[in-house]
Amino acid sequence: MTYPDTKETVDLLKELVSISSPSGNTNEVITFVENFLKELNVDTRRNRKGALIATIPGKDDQNHRMLTAHVDTLGAIVKEIKSSGRLKLDLIGGFKYNSIEGEYCEIETSAGKKFTGTILMHQTSVHVYKDAGKAERNQDNMEIRLDEKVHNAEDVKALGIEVGDFISFDPRVQLTPSGFIKSRHLDDKASVAILLQLIKQVKIDNIELPYTTHFLISNNEEIGYGGNSNIPPETVEYLAVDMGAMGDGQSTDEYTVSICVKDASGPYHYELRKRLVQLAKANDIGYKLDVYPFYGSDASAAIRAGHDIVHGLVGPGIDSSHAFERTHQDSIENTAKLLYHYVQSEMVI
Repeated sequence: MTYPDTKETVDLLKELVSISSPSGNTNEVITFVENFLKELNVDTRRNRKGALIATIPGKDDQNHRMLTAHVDTLGAIVKEIKSSGRLKLDLIGGFKYNSIEGEYCEIETSAGKKFTGTILMHQTSVHVYKDAGKAERNQDNMEIRLDEKVHNAEDVKALGIEVGDFISFDPRVQLTPSGFIKSRHLDDKASVAILLQLIKQVKIDNIELPYTTHFLISNNEEIGYGGNSNIPPETVEYLAVDMGAMGDGQSTDEYTVSICVKDASGPYHYELRKRLVQLAKANDIGYKLDVYPFYGSDASAAIRAGHDIVHGLVGPGIDSSHAFERTHQDSIENTAKLLYHYVQSEMVI
């Protein structure tokens, strides 16, 4: 038995977070994943939403499994070009303006040109604005300062920047000597890296899976509908691999795999949850059970869409989700181990 290599997974994760992919503009990162899987001779196809579905045939082709992780991230879009030459933002995904204050960003035009900038409060200078610390962090007060010589809206438009251009945030990825991975967009590119390495291990070791298994690399999860379609009718079990949320009252930590019991959509399938716990215990895998109160996954989106499936949710524990995220390589490793055993296990029904 050979588990996926954690160092390789972290290296792949660093590559993934460095590719801009806010929801709605994910072609580049989907192409990266597609090429990774082609090198492994894995069959893939894209759906009309631009997501990628990879399939590994199994011993049983009547009952299927599907695992999903999402490659789209939080981001923003140009809402307005201000008369000052600065840009007003409209957010993509569920996060707060204070989590991006001071962040470096990139604006991509519809022609493919890219420009850098910084997201700042309009009232940033304490030497000018006495309410710099008290002003509300919102759409009216926050703006992008472009790294270009612009003085007005006409100068900005001359660069090719328009309303509707996508804005991505600098991930600032770092791996510390103590094994922590600090980066934006660990939600959910950490899980994408884990699934890709799992597929690689299955192919390298020529493991015959008990059931035909699909891997959906979703690209609209952050806006709520990434995994609610393109689920083959033969699918019995559907497991979302997404981040485990940390905070006051939570069990999830940065070192184990988080198994979700319930989120804002309601409880996950009880028997599947118990099977995941059994696999963790039997294989000495560190895990935590948890409830995520303000959370929804591609698995819950699939249930809401009416699919008759057994659904579950697991993932690495991520600190400061939708902001300055961090996890540890131990959590990556424990999640990978659980998934390795899960794809080779019997279904719960």
